[in-house]
Amino acid sequence: MNLDNKKKIIISAVLLLILVVAFAIYMIIENENHSEFDLENEVLEQNTENAGNIANLEVVNEIAEEKEKIAVHITGEVKKEGIIYLNQGARIVDAIKEAGGETKQADLSQVNLAYELQDGQKIYIPNKKEKISQYITENSGNNVIIEDSNTSTQKGGSGKVNINTANQSELDRLPGIGPSLAERIIEYREENGNFKNIEDLQNVKGIGDAKFADIKDKVTV
Repeated sequence: MNLDNKKKIIISAVLLLILVVAFAIYMIIENENHSEFDLENEVLEQNTENAGNIANLEVVNEIAEEKEKIAVHITGEVKKEGIIYLNQGARIVDAIKEAGGETKQADLSQVNLAYELQDGQKIYIPNKKEKISQYITENSGNNVIIEDSNTSTQKGGSGKVNINTANQSELDRLPGIGPSLAERIIEYREENGNFKNIEDLQNVKGIGDAKFADIKDKVTV
């Protein structure tokens, strides 16, 4: 074998060795890149999963919070009469605050501000010129009055209707009082102010002695 052939063999061997080393280095780098990519994907998937769990938890909390809300109707001497939504366990003082606060004419001494409210109740805040015995009305098909003492609850047909706070449908439940007469009672109340006593009902056109006798035990002021 001559010298030139030996040089060619040596050069070929060196080139082959370089190729083998380069390929090995390439495979190592490629594996590292794949490992980093897989790790990044794993972290991204984990973050996405955590974000989804957090979002789901927030939705669950919102739904739970909505379920814990109660709706009450507040009228009388507050700045914003109407339906308000409160957390379960809320008191009358919370309802007044949610309704914008009491007016200057409100008489809060007649109201138990610490009374715990239930869903569907109606609250009436009196003014300083009137005296009331009931300020919470609960309606769920039957008329229910919760008295000021919070110890006496009258249900069904035995509950008295407050003629100063009752709406048309509540007045309509009284014996002999139809929709038109109930509307007259409300109109009289709006034009002349609250009834001072139940006998004032006889001032409403259409309520004579006989009709008053039928309802006098079922109403209050």
